[in-house]
Amino acid sequence: MSKTLFVTNIGQLVTFRSGTGPRRGKDMRELDIIENAGLIAHNGKIAALGPVKEMEENPLTDNAETVDVGRGVVLPGFCDSHTHPAFMSARIKDFALRTAGASYAEIKAQGGGIMASVADVRQATQEALKRKVIDRSEKFLMSGTTSIEAKSGYGLSKESELKSLRAIVSASKECPLTIVPTLLAAHSVPPEFADAESYARHIATEIIPAVAAEKLAVFVDVFCEKDFFTPEQAGFISKAAFSYGLRTKVHAEQLTHSGGIAAAAKARAISADHVDYADGADMELMKESGVIPVLLPASNHFLGLSKFPPAREMIDCGLPVALATDFNPGTSPCWNMQFVMSLACTHMKMTPEEALCAATVNGAYAMGLGESAGRLATGLPADFAVMDTDDYRELCYYFGDNICAMTVKKGEIAYMSE
Repeated sequence: MSKTLFVTNIGQLVTFRSGTGPRRGKDMRELDIIENAGLIAHNGKIAALGPVKEMEENPLTDNAETVDVGRGVVLPGFCDSHTHPAFMSARIKDFALRTAGASYAEIKAQGGGIMASVADVRQATQEALKRKVIDRSEKFLMSGTTSIEAKSGYGLSKESELKSLRAIVSASKECPLTIVPTLLAAHSVPPEFADAESYARHIATEIIPAVAAEKLAVFVDVFCEKDFFTPEQAGFISKAAFSYGLRTKVHAEQLTHSGGIAAAAKARAISADHVDYADGADMELMKESGVIPVLLPASNHFLGLSKFPPAREMIDCGLPVALATDFNPGTSPCWNMQFVMSLACTHMKMTPEEALCAATVNGAYAMGLGESAGRLATGLPADFAVMDTDDYRELCYYFGDNICAMTVKKGEIAYMSE
């Protein structure tokens, strides 16, 4: 049975419908706005969009479910290209200790840090993990996000990484949110391995082949950082991923300048994420190799850091910057891209237009969804959010609240505020 949704009385319809590929430079500021607009979704895809008077004359509206959004703003659903939702418990103890002045080493000595999450995941059932991912998917949807990339990385063993990815894939079949799974076994070195080198070999020879055999992931990620994994180890893991048809992402230059971007460029990774310490040479490497920088300012905010990624320099040099939440229990318990956009403007000198582009179009490309998400155009999936506001710039201006009134996924209302 066919289904039609007619969204009418849109004050500003932000489409990003012109052009192809991730946007860079001045193109990040071109929103392709239609004012006084309407949008018709039919059988999960956008059938028509344009001036509301024209849409009212479309015969598809005769039997449509009609929603009047009261002059609100409609935009593509956010595309959050870096999240870690497959965990069991919030790390509130870590947070309390850190706010009291404890160092990471002191927190770890008291049973905190990433290994606390690892212990939880190893003990959890796949069903319990799946329920957590599904529950969290509702938080993303209610904030206007329609697609996320979801990493494993809190298992750090073959059994638990497979369990985490199975939970993510299973959750994606039971909730409206589009979820792109990523293997992040190279998140840290588990205690049963002597060093990163031996664990990297285990990832390449044991975990990646098993993940590929079950088709559990689209990407393989590596945390390339001092005291974690070296650029050489990142390259070794990336080569193994490529041999099994998996693309690479790299956590790069987050805490120090450690060569992660160079490793990402050499591996032709789809993205280099965090990149707080990227320099001019790194930016040129990303441009030459097509690596998209994914910036995660919510983690900088939560950790109380004064340094943020050099977004302005990256945009000015022609890189297609993306934004993501980095949702995770240790360093960024944030699922709301509206807040991330505000941080991008206030701390990284991005314009509201650039932030919106980075959270939609470029975010989609940073997780391989550029041809089907992040834009609103005829024939594309009807994935969009309705914001209870008069002007798109208010998404970055207001912070600390959720102004999303409705989220539509494949033409179906997935969330509506009361």
